[in-house]
Amino acid sequence: MKPKIESTVFGSITIEGHIFDYDVIIKLNGKVKKRKKKLSKAIYGTSHTLSLDEAEYIFEHGTERLIIGTGQYDMLKLSNQANDYFNQENCIVTLLPTVKALKAWNAAEGKVIGLFHVTC
Repeated sequence: MKPKIESTVFGSITIEGHIFDYDVIIKLNGKVKKRKKKLSKAIYGTSHTLSLDEAEYIFEHGTERLIIGTGQYDMLKLSNQANDYFNQENCIVTLLPTVKALKAWNAAEGKVIGLFHVTC
């Protein structure tokens, strides 16, 4: 079951009544996991560019859509390699500031996963 995202403010996101004070990934099975920023930071020196390694970690076979909350100030971007990877997997990627991404998540249907950046 896809969990409902209730709200977000700078530094946190509330999902099904639980407040997370870090970036999260929501898997196909509805489980919420901590984002592994180090996979991108090791390559780009920042977690604001999503690397191929992190894209491969996030993606689950069968996923049709990935919704990415790009932060309160829309800072998170896909690297070209990550974008190409999602295209090869036929996964539609929607990038929106996190406040808007949670609305897209709650309205989404089908096999969808999410990544939500909670700071900048």
